[in-house]
Amino acid sequence: MSVAGAAVERIFRDEYGRLIASLVRRFGDIDIAEDAAGEALVAALEKWPVDGVPPNPGGWLTTTAGNRAIDRLRREKLRDGKHQAAVMAYDPTPHEPTGVIEDDRLRLIFTCCHPALAPEARIALTLRLLGGLTVAEIASAFLVQETTMAQRITRAKSKIKGAHIPYRVPEPADLPERVGAVLAVLLLIFNEGYLASGDGAPVRAELTGEAIRLARTLHDLLPDDLEATGLLAMLLLTEARRAARVRDGELVPLEEQDRGGWDRALIAEGHDLVRRCLAANRPGRYQVLAAVNAVHTDAPTAAATDWSQVVALYDQLARIDPSPIVALNRAVAVAELDGPEVALAAVDRLPLEGYHAWHATRAELLRRLGRSADAREQYDAALAVCDNTAERAYLSRRRAQLVG
Repeated sequence: MSVAGAAVERIFRDEYGRLIASLVRRFGDIDIAEDAAGEALVAALEKWPVDGVPPNPGGWLTTTAGNRAIDRLRREKLRDGKHQAAVMAYDPTPHEPTGVIEDDRLRLIFTCCHPALAPEARIALTLRLLGGLTVAEIASAFLVQETTMAQRITRAKSKIKGAHIPYRVPEPADLPERVGAVLAVLLLIFNEGYLASGDGAPVRAELTGEAIRLARTLHDLLPDDLEATGLLAMLLLTEARRAARVRDGELVPLEEQDRGGWDRALIAEGHDLVRRCLAANRPGRYQVLAAVNAVHTDAPTAAATDWSQVVALYDQLARIDPSPIVALNRAVAVAELDGPEVALAAVDRLPLEGYHAWHATRAELLRRLGRSADAREQYDAALAVCDNTAERAYLSRRRAQLVG
């Protein structure tokens, strides 16, 4: 692909979530929205390299996609009342009640996260429609075949259409029970950007930024929902370290990062949110994870990190979420308190053989124990299942530095 074509695709990806959400609100059909967006991309690839990128590329894409959708409706003669209205000059007034949030993308997230859909379908569909990820990227994130993920997304869209799932935000009384699914989606969108692996970039800032923007909006809507507050705090404190996370194309682990490069405004905002959660004393998963991040970002140096507090927080989290991933993260902190041998014994008990971070953690612990041959084997295993370019560069360097 040419440089101009790559630039067009990058802009399209940045605008994809807004474009799809706007088209779904206008035409009431996800398939029509996706087809029209795809046609708008083709048109942009043809015109922009010749005529230049328009001053408002998002507006150009929205107008072009809207016109293509209208053309399709005319061709297919799908001209009921809603489609007739769409053919007319664009009216920003929704065609039906859309709920208490005036934000197209959040409406679409609540549609994608409807209880009638399976949890994995909710996340996959939102990543596709709001994050603009390809089916291949989503499949990679879920560790499934691309054809399997394509079928999952297709079934989810069919379910929305067949069950007449509304494009709206639930009423205030129904929001608390629905918000958990939305939080999970926002976290996965953030992680897909922060741990980007699909396009060679170490971080996809458009995804991390989108997740934070949506998390802010949700927090504004539900200021008393402590888990929404906790998620926003966690995302802010993680994002604050982004600039220091990669150097010369290589991952920089937390203990080696230049803390002077951290975004202190985001850290201050995140710490304030964590304090609100602590004051309420009703801990949840996202609040505890935010508190762990607060401990790390509060330490002026890596050596000053309060590891006993980190372990205590992971103990609290394990009571809420007794998953092997939580146990793995706890073991990393235990290594700083009780040494690598104790931590390795805990890591070895975890059923995470297909997870690259498990192998990378074992490699580092074995390295600290002087078991270079075993560490080298674990670095190889981690590299075999790791797609992130920056992390691969780090793991390869660490492997090359082994002696013996």
